[in-house]
Amino acid sequence: MTRIALGLEYDGRPFHGWQRQKGLPSIQAALEEALTQIAGHPVQVCCAGRTDAGVHALEQVVHFDTLAKRPETAWVRGVNSLLPAEISVRWSREVGDDFHARYSAQSRSYRYLLLNRGERSGLLAGRVGWFHRPLSLAAMQQAAEFLLGEHDFSAFRAAECQAKNPIRNLTRAEVRQEGDFFIFDFSANAFLQHMVRNMVGSLVYVGKGAWEPEYLRELLLTRNRTLAAPTFPPDGLYLLGVSYSLADGD
Repeated sequence: MTRIALGLEYDGRPFHGWQRQKGLPSIQAALEEALTQIAGHPVQVCCAGRTDAGVHALEQVVHFDTLAKRPETAWVRGVNSLLPAEISVRWSREVGDDFHARYSAQSRSYRYLLLNRGERSGLLAGRVGWFHRPLSLAAMQQAAEFLLGEHDFSAFRAAECQAKNPIRNLTRAEVRQEGDFFIFDFSANAFLQHMVRNMVGSLVYVGKGAWEPEYLRELLLTRNRTLAAPTFPPDGLYLLGVSYSLADGD
């Protein structure tokens, strides 16, 4: 049995999220069906982090076990020939049995792209978030600093989040502006369901002047989701990448 790791990028708009769901298109289902054809036997994959409906990825990492002996090109170009146009395998690598796409991951990074102008975009619909009122970069940058570190992020988790432990260590929370776009970058050991979209929503509330930056520190302490801003749309959210120890898979 050989364990293979793959790096994927995808446009999340046509799918009902990563996870296989009966009767609904998912990224996992499309990938497993393509891999099964190439391997010649049923294949199941494990991913580094499940993304929700409409969320994109620049580098999702998965692994699977196979009895088949195939060249790397088969797991990349061969699989891509069987995948929907919105999913692409970028790389393939044979790894050790101790490698696990989810449990071996040391950190995950997400980016949210937000268009901030009076009119929505026609060309970037579904690929960026949008907010029509002017936002303060300085206020959002100040607020983001309160999110850094190890905290109970219950105020920023979805009501249906199934994580047993709400404590996460956020190592990066940055906001910058490029023209009409605000770019939010987050890195953590792991994320709760909707955590990034909920943090972006609350930062936007600060940016538009509804809250002072210090309110985000208070939100963390309350651990009360109902006191935070509404969940931001998935359109502008991207899984940027996953970090592993250099020893993983050796």
